[in-house]
Amino acid sequence: MTVPALILMPLALLSKLMFTFASYTPPGLILSLLSVFIVNKQFLICYKQEFVGTLLMIAFTFSAGKWVGVDTWQVAWLAHAVGVIAADRIGGGPHVNPAVSVSMWSLGKCTYTEMYVRIAGQMGGGLLAFPLYRFFSNTLGWNSLGGPEFSLLDDDVDDGSDAAFSEFFATILLCFLIYLVNWELNFGKYHYWIKQTLTAFGIRYLIEVFPTAGPAMNPMLGTTWAVFNSAFDSGADLDSEIWENMGTFPQDAEHYFVYWISPICGALTASFLYAIYSGDAFFGHKLPMGPLVTPIGGVATPSAPSK
Repeated sequence: MTVPALILMPLALLSKLMFTFASYTPPGLILSLLSVFIVNKQFLICYKQEFVGTLLMIAFTFSAGKWVGVDTWQVAWLAHAVGVIAADRIGGGPHVNPAVSVSMWSLGKCTYTEMYVRIAGQMGGGLLAFPLYRFFSNTLGWNSLGGPEFSLLDDDVDDGSDAAFSEFFATILLCFLIYLVNWELNFGKYHYWIKQTLTAFGIRYLIEVFPTAGPAMNPMLGTTWAVFNSAFDSGADLDSEIWENMGTFPQDAEHYFVYWISPICGALTASFLYAIYSGDAFFGHKLPMGPLVTPIGGVATPSAPSK
């Protein structure tokens, strides 16, 4: 056997192994995992928080009404609330939402690199979660989990703007809720449990009030669900075994307009308004307006999140 052949055979074997591995890996998951090594793994903990937190969040909150509380909305709401609290507590306080991470970056609560790694962790957790929980639901005979989506009408009028506005305003209200219970209110000894419970019920309320695009109020959920759902044979329901591949990222611009641009613009709008209210910097710059509140002593100081 010639020397070139000895070199090419291992390369061919490696290529085949990589192709086989990739065919069983959701698209984008490997790129997400590689984000761990940014800045000498300085943000490894952040990535783990987001990856694990997203897995837990989807399991605990999407199961409400599907695996738990199927027949009664009261039990579904309670299960969703418990899921929000459990995912945050076990996951170590992750953002689990790219729009929220962008908001935290704009208000100086995290660096750009930390934001990037957190979003990568969120996407990785979401890309893995939906296929993983589909396996569980099919194996155990449970209802399949659903996800946020919207459909354009078959005419020239519907451009997805209704869904986009829904995501925009829902995300603004979500961010206001996060700012309020984390930075403006203090419930004393039981602050964490009360603020997480209020957050959970607030999220559930927004889900009921803004149904046009799911809602997602979370770019990661909109896209990772779309990737998972695209793997099904056209017309097959979620409980079927007709699953062609690991899915592909959406090809239509409307998807990214509705699930990424709109909620991120909503998060930045909420951040801007909060910076006016509190006197915090917005993208590192003090705004000419505000603050609208003056703390004790008459000196405006930046808010700090409280767990």
